[in-house]
Amino acid sequence: MHIKFCGAAREVTGSAHLITLLDGFRILLDCGLNQGRGKEVWDFNNRWQFEPSTVDCVVLSHAHIDHTGRLPQLVKEGFNGVIHSTHATRSLCSIMLQDSAHIQEKDVEWYNKKLLKKKKRGQPRRPLYTAQDVPPTMNKFVTHGYNKWFKIHPMVEVRYQDAGHILGSASVALRIKEGKQYINFGFTGDIGRPERPILRDPIPMPEMDYIICESTYGDRTHESNPEQSDRFLQIIKHTCLEKKGKLIIPAFSVGRTQEIVYMLDKLESSGRLPKIPVFVDSPLAVDATSVYMGHPECYDENLTTYMQSDENPFGFRGLKYIKHVDESKALNDNKSPMIIISSAGMMNAGRVKHHLYNNIQNPKNTFLIVGYCSPETPGGILRSGKTSITIFGDKLDVKADIKIMDSFSAHGDKKEMVTFLDNQRATCKRIFLVHGEFDTQSRFKQYLEQKDFKNVEIPELGDEFELS
Repeated sequence: MHIKFCGAAREVTGSAHLITLLDGFRILLDCGLNQGRGKEVWDFNNRWQFEPSTVDCVVLSHAHIDHTGRLPQLVKEGFNGVIHSTHATRSLCSIMLQDSAHIQEKDVEWYNKKLLKKKKRGQPRRPLYTAQDVPPTMNKFVTHGYNKWFKIHPMVEVRYQDAGHILGSASVALRIKEGKQYINFGFTGDIGRPERPILRDPIPMPEMDYIICESTYGDRTHESNPEQSDRFLQIIKHTCLEKKGKLIIPAFSVGRTQEIVYMLDKLESSGRLPKIPVFVDSPLAVDATSVYMGHPECYDENLTTYMQSDENPFGFRGLKYIKHVDESKALNDNKSPMIIISSAGMMNAGRVKHHLYNNIQNPKNTFLIVGYCSPETPGGILRSGKTSITIFGDKLDVKADIKIMDSFSAHGDKKEMVTFLDNQRATCKRIFLVHGEFDTQSRFKQYLEQKDFKNVEIPELGDEFELS
């Protein structure tokens, strides 16, 4: 068998890894969208490292768009196999892929209008896929529970174990029979964090011969939970009470938004949250929160206990979920102190981009960045400390405060990832690092080697390796 790295190689988005067995059966681990901006990203998302029709099945780790966002495109261009996932992953994909299709259509419409207006040379674009391509994709899903082996081929069994990253997230263990021997191949997906709100802790994979491992935060450690809660409350009070401004939190609609709302819910229940209106301004986040409420089997013990006294951990006095665009626009006209949680997390799309445009030049306001942002996105530019930013073609001065709390990340830090991999030292012949920037991966590789892990590779896009 061999493995080909078709995405998230020396970068953080676009997860896709293709396994080809001796008999030619092809398994695609994830099928993610590259979520950066510009022509290079557009070109990447419009070409494959393989022919879609030659893939026999897809095995998903979780629902985030950088792991699932090209599925409708894959089906549209010839894939006719089965898509395997956990139950909650399918539920989330049903809303997230529709939202992604809507974004594809809007982005292409904007690009083509710009091309026509400026009379630039170039071909008009077509969406990677549209909303009509999503239902045929969802019909190909077959779902599975955690901790049970299931067959995807006469010689291949798969086992999902809770990765603790988002609802339904899983690590993937493959037991592959080749001749008289078995090869145990593991894919971490995105490794979650222990003792985080809402979800259970990550469960280590069975002992593997080969592992594809994420590395997003392979060069740092996160704040602890008590420090996180106290700092979050301090930022709220400084922005909304002292400066009398808006606290705007760009957050992924799935996972991050629910965690922030749950933390605010607990602060409100304990009487620590100031009486400030809180708005979740994202139609996808509203739908995703409903999905979260529908999958209590994924909750950790703390949330289950908390719900005995508060049956809705994602709702409290002063919180309003917004779907309609007119209500979203009204938030920018309202000068009162408030908290706005809005997608997308990298500020490269969605309603938060409009909040960025309207609020970045006001020193009363604060933008709180709570997760990874690709360097070329607005979020990445703000993280880097730039004093100006171009949004919707206008160059704006950065006068609002920019705060960063990576402790909200659903990705494990370097110590948490090593703990997750701890049982693999004796058996794992090779570890392939993906889903990380190259400098971060290089430091994580050194850290793993210091911890006695052998043969750590950092593959490039298109690299192939024979495994036996």
